[in-house]
Amino acid sequence: MLSGMYLTMSPLIAGGVANMLFTKTRLYKKHKKPIDAGRNWKDGQRILGDNKTWIGFVSMIIFCTIFQIICGWVCNRLSLNGMNDLYRSHPNTVLFNALFGAVVGFVYMLCELPNSFLKRRIRIEPGRTGKGPAGILFFMIDQIDSLVGVMLILLLVANISVQKYFAYVLVGALTHIGINLLLFAVKVRKYI
Repeated sequence: MLSGMYLTMSPLIAGGVANMLFTKTRLYKKHKKPIDAGRNWKDGQRILGDNKTWIGFVSMIIFCTIFQIICGWVCNRLSLNGMNDLYRSHPNTVLFNALFGAVVGFVYMLCELPNSFLKRRIRIEPGRTGKGPAGILFFMIDQIDSLVGVMLILLLVANISVQKYFAYVLVGALTHIGINLLLFAVKVRKYI
């Protein structure tokens, strides 16, 4: 079951890593414009902060779309469609994969925005989780905020069980932590 879950999540994982690497490029930095346009909320703090950018939002959609198409191709070539929860209930076509990948990328980024908004309200710096009990809470939220939304899409589209939905969120969160630790170790991420 775990290998099938990772196969199903692999486009999201690859898209997230690719997007993180992309944010280190000159192209990204040249076109980096905050979604909140540098505006403050009525509390005087930024609405979302500098780390939530239009180019980052769009690039996540593009990367998830590309990797979903690649995953579909690999599943077709290696006869792995039966292991992938998505292809158990939908045909593995380029059009379906492109649409699903785009929706996943969009939902992933959309579900990160409320967390950023809340962290700015309590004055936690972008990219950080804070200290003490609030830091622990926001660390946990950072690991699952987008997964909750993306796996809800999987729940609706692939018709997985509610128990499997929660298993996906748990496995995804643990994987997210592991990848963040790896990216921190190779100095792609500044903070965990």
